[in-house]
Amino acid sequence: MQIVLLILIGLSTALIAIWFVFLFRSSQQDSIDAAYDMLFMNTLKIDELRQKEEIITNELKQFDGIALLVMKIIKGGSNEKKIAKLERKNDAIRAGNISKAGVSTLPGHVMRRSYAFVGKGTAYTTLQMRHIELYGKKYAEYRTNGVLAAMCSYAFIGSGIALAFGVLLTAFGVEMIGPAIIVIGTSLPLMVAYSLYDAPRSKANRRRDKIARQFPNVVSKLALLVCSGMIMDRAWKETAYSNDGELYREMRKTSDELGQNIAPEAAYSGFIIKCNTKETSKLASAILQNLSKGNAEIGNLLRELAHDAWQERRHMAKRDAETANSKLLVPTMLLFVSILIMIAVPIFMMMSGAM
Repeated sequence: MQIVLLILIGLSTALIAIWFVFLFRSSQQDSIDAAYDMLFMNTLKIDELRQKEEIITNELKQFDGIALLVMKIIKGGSNEKKIAKLERKNDAIRAGNISKAGVSTLPGHVMRRSYAFVGKGTAYTTLQMRHIELYGKKYAEYRTNGVLAAMCSYAFIGSGIALAFGVLLTAFGVEMIGPAIIVIGTSLPLMVAYSLYDAPRSKANRRRDKIARQFPNVVSKLALLVCSGMIMDRAWKETAYSNDGELYREMRKTSDELGQNIAPEAAYSGFIIKCNTKETSKLASAILQNLSKGNAEIGNLLRELAHDAWQERRHMAKRDAETANSKLLVPTMLLFVSILIMIAVPIFMMMSGAM
């Protein structure tokens, strides 16, 4: 047992020492990379909080008096303090105060920069493609570097500290808790690292699902506007600003790019990459192929796309209903079993008393 503990404490010491070695090897560029990633993530959080604040404000408009106060408490109050705090952090980073920005991930940035299989391997390529879809090419590199750095850094320091703590508890006679911390504490940082790697995939899938659900309404409105004589660029802009959602926001970005005289091929190609669904790819490809042909052909194509989109929406609704039924099966069976037990137990008790 003592030999095992010595091996584990040696491994723990090595992991923590490696983390600190890479921390002290960090350069100004590593600090800048960590600061850029933190700045970007804080900006995303601010945007999410503002969107949430706007939604809550619109919901509260229908209440007044005591009902308004109660609903404010239920909704959790204002996010202005959180937004102000994040903005102060961003202002400090923009002012050049990057000494405390992402210190915990600095060793990971050094590892990423030092070893090609970490910084340019399969994990990097996969994460970058997911982040391009989520955030665009401009910010994908910052987020990819930040995620890889966090994965490496947390895995080393987290496993090292958990091993050390578990070994110390075991050595002092806490035999049940010590080994549990060694096993669970060592596994937890690895699970955290994997969750950081997998989170963009889950987020991208949810985003694609939202886009697919919004697409029938979008393409139907586009078809209506174009067939009524409106030019494609104007119809696209009108549709983009007619509602809010993932697809509408991407359309607004594309409309802004077209307004800044960016080539339509580049703007719509970016739209295809960011949305990454077969429906939006068909839409953008059809628009690009018919830019020089006027509204006659594109109108017919849009009507066909709208028809196909609504058919797919019906199939999606059926699949969702089947999924919901399958998810309800287990709770229903548990409820049925519990009712049987509630009925059967008194009957058996009465029969036992009679005997």
